[in-house]
Amino acid sequence: MSLRIGVCLTILTFAITSASAHDEEPTQEVCDAAVAEARAQAATLPADDVSRYFAERDIQQALVEAGNGEFDDCVEKAERAVLEVRDRPHSLKPGERLNILRADEMPTR
Repeated sequence: MSLRIGVCLTILTFAITSASAHDEEPTQEVCDAAVAEARAQAATLPADDVSRYFAERDIQQALVEAGNGEFDDCVEKAERAVLEVRDRPHSLKPGERLNILRADEMPTR
């Protein structure tokens, strides 16, 4: 699995480097490939994993950027999602849980 992440990062780096070498922005296709790979990587974590939650937020933001025509930002957000899955910087202590509020909820104090 780590080989797959390495290959993904190599492909994404190559795509970005190739685009910047020719003074071109990444394309929709590069963005779509980056998002697809980020989704595949996020799916390897359990559904209740906090790093998966944050990776999925990065993927959602990548899609927003793509919708705005910002394909370079899309690729950047997708890469952040892959790094979130690979490095897993977020964790919860035993018994802790991530309290996710709906849009219409207010935090209790």
